[in-house]
Amino acid sequence: MSLTSAQIEQYQRTGVLTGIRIDTEAEAADLRKEFDRLEQEAGREFVQIKLFDRHFEQRFIWDIASHPRILDCVEALYGPDILLLATHVFCKYGPNEKFVAWHQDLTYWGLEPLEEVTAWYAIDDSHRENGCMQVIPRRHHNQLLDHGKSDRPGNLLSVNQETRVSEEDAASAIDCVLNAGEISLHEGTTVHGSLPNRTISRRCGVTVRYIPAHVRPLADGPIGTEMKWQPILMRGKYHNTGFKLAPAPFPLRDNASRPATPT
Repeated sequence: MSLTSAQIEQYQRTGVLTGIRIDTEAEAADLRKEFDRLEQEAGREFVQIKLFDRHFEQRFIWDIASHPRILDCVEALYGPDILLLATHVFCKYGPNEKFVAWHQDLTYWGLEPLEEVTAWYAIDDSHRENGCMQVIPRRHHNQLLDHGKSDRPGNLLSVNQETRVSEEDAASAIDCVLNAGEISLHEGTTVHGSLPNRTISRRCGVTVRYIPAHVRPLADGPIGTEMKWQPILMRGKYHNTGFKLAPAPFPLRDNASRPATPT
């Protein structure tokens, strides 16, 4: 499975695609059971926004990050040389008013050029009522917008960042409605956020960050944090851009036809 030419054109124009089926309902249910286990072990407060790079220890998160169907989509957009940059779990419990403010992912990441795509994998169904992601369908090629601090309480972003958007832009936002086992894709300079979860149902998603292998790091990790990048070559060849690559924590899934070669 890969993307159609129409989907590729839409992504190049808007920076977002949504509703891409990756797993069957049964496969998605198995992954949800694995997250339920992790949630029980770590606790709701911790799993809400503190699960960074757990693909190194949680096989089910690695299985999402290395999913050949997701990698096929990334390859269709960015070519055959792909690095997994990071993973992060976002889990919203309701009803409450916590939200994610409008922002660009690449604001503090210290990458050059500004090329990155996030696959947002739905562990649970994600819809407007339980706080789905929203994306303003416009790319800002190699451009970072000014970000300040949000003046609204409940912003889940780590440093309370927010970029201002016009009423017209906000009204144009796409709701990334996903069934469990589907993904959305959004480009690293697109402006996006998410709504509060005003239901009693959980809304959990695993974000997987990919970059083409020619992207260079300007810092060891996201600027202003103690986090360090630990990228993994998923397909193709590494371009020796300055990252210190990490080994795959588990075997790659079904990727024998496109072996990663760390040269």
